[in-house]
Amino acid sequence: MQRKQASAGQWTGLQVIHPQAAGLDIGSEEIWAAAPPASSAEPVRAFGTLTPDLQALADWLVACGVDTVAMESTGVYWIPVYEILEARGLQPHVVNARHIKNVPGRKTDIQDCQWIQGLHSVGLLRGSFRPEGEIVALRAYLRHRAALIEHRAAHIQHMQKALQQMNVQLTQVVTDITGVTGQAIMRAIVAGQREPQQLAALRQPGCKKSAQEIAKALTGHYRAEHLFALKQALALYDFYSEQIVACDVEIEQQFANLKPIDDDLPPLPPPSKPNSHSKNAPNFDARAHLYRITGVDLVAITGLNESTVQTIIAEIGTDMSHFPTEKHFCSWLGLAPHNDISGGKRLRSRTLPTNNRAGQAFRLAAQAVSRSLDSAFGGFYRRMKARLGPKQAIVATAHKIARAFYHVLKHRTPFHDMGGEEYERRARERELKNLEKRAAKLGCVVVKNPAAEALVGSF
Repeated sequence: MQRKQASAGQWTGLQVIHPQAAGLDIGSEEIWAAAPPASSAEPVRAFGTLTPDLQALADWLVACGVDTVAMESTGVYWIPVYEILEARGLQPHVVNARHIKNVPGRKTDIQDCQWIQGLHSVGLLRGSFRPEGEIVALRAYLRHRAALIEHRAAHIQHMQKALQQMNVQLTQVVTDITGVTGQAIMRAIVAGQREPQQLAALRQPGCKKSAQEIAKALTGHYRAEHLFALKQALALYDFYSEQIVACDVEIEQQFANLKPIDDDLPPLPPPSKPNSHSKNAPNFDARAHLYRITGVDLVAITGLNESTVQTIIAEIGTDMSHFPTEKHFCSWLGLAPHNDISGGKRLRSRTLPTNNRAGQAFRLAAQAVSRSLDSAFGGFYRRMKARLGPKQAIVATAHKIARAFYHVLKHRTPFHDMGGEEYERRARERELKNLEKRAAKLGCVVVKNPAAEALVGSF
């Protein structure tokens, strides 16, 4: 048996793609920069992190003829460096630290910045996605608003704890203590009211529990220290609520600053989900602003509301050309499966860990449609749950919603939900076709039972 001879081609090494590339190792108090070796007599220099130091860094990079810069995403220290370099006409790239640390042995900041410069010059580093400047500002406001909501949630727990310590079982008779009834009762308690019947009279007509049941639950053992804790928790809750309202004013102003996608957009159709309500919804008409800058009603997509859509838009922007296909988009979101293949066999399939806020918004949308009986996404979730379990079904449904979102936003086509019944009918037709193919391979024939078909159609 003759062995095939390999071609005797000589490896020429890695080709330089970015000859004028620089690398930065950014810290809280010091930045080490590496320029191309032939660009300066001192290609590696250290700079401070104050604004004049960053301006000097930009001047030095421009004097060295640098046109692109790679840096690690070290906390938030990279943000002012990125913005100043971008304003000076350079092309900065924030790269994933995991893509740099694969080879051990660099123990100093000088070696780190030189290593980043070398990898970037040969094209081995890829910059992280960052939307346009106006979208970045909107994203900062929305991330700050989400942080305010998280901080406010802690004080809701403090209110619940104070009530529980006084054995005031408000949580057993009211679904949400921050609702109209719960707020009225807690504020009356803080104001000095202790009579259960008087407190129960503050219930709204829509409460499921009767006044007698609420009065019994509000018969508590009041103590001064717990009342003081309840008073302060309620005041902090009110303070954060005021800050959220002020943040919404800034967010609305930022939406108004964004240019509309088209000056001749047709009127926004009536909402397709009029009964939907979100406790943390924005205090302005976010749906109209989103329609103005995208040209399509993204809130109409099943599972999404104003809050989730504005979060997604703030993270990805309105220009979908950054993602060539829906597969690229879902992979960036962390919703696409990552397959480990060896020897032609798939060893493992999973989604990679990520903190992508847009991907988390799609997961929340998947949880919302999991209880929907009249939507195609709800039917898809139930089929995936039966096969894969609830956790994988949430990710698969979020993946499906993200693909629909990509198609609607990129092609500016209105969303249309085929409905749960139509989805089940198509799924059943696919199963029948698959059964017929399998039966044909075995030399069998599938015989339909009209009585059974009528029985299935009645459900």
